[in-house]
Amino acid sequence: MQKIKDFITKYYEGLAYLFFGGVATLLNLVLFAAFQAAFGTAFAAGIGNIIDNIICILFAYWTNHTFVFRSENKGKAALAEFGQFVSCRIATMVLDQAIIWLGVSLIGPHVAFAVANGELWAMGVKLFSQVIVILSNYVFSKLFIFKKK
Repeated sequence: MQKIKDFITKYYEGLAYLFFGGVATLLNLVLFAAFQAAFGTAFAAGIGNIIDNIICILFAYWTNHTFVFRSENKGKAALAEFGQFVSCRIATMVLDQAIIWLGVSLIGPHVAFAVANGELWAMGVKLFSQVIVILSNYVFSKLFIFKKK
């Protein structure tokens, strides 16, 4: 039991980032699927993707600030941290949107599976995009936003 506690203590930040990143990614995928079911793939891949990213950015800041990196910034420092976080996440939101647009709108119509299974294809593109986004977000968070002083 002590070995498990030691492992968690040693790798807490990475494990917490994986857990809360997984929750944020799940939220992102569920929102994408809900928009897709309610309004269609075109909406989910467009404005719906932007809306779900905004919701997930706010959720991710709260979890990263509070649980993952255990930031102690308050006041102006916390506002600056939030600004950096949102700026970096907007960059990865643009990346996400570009991947979705490329996969769903440009490549999708030329792939037989995508034409026959549009919703499933779009969800697969979204899942692929989330892998790229998670890796990028961790690098931004670790190196630029929540860096230890």
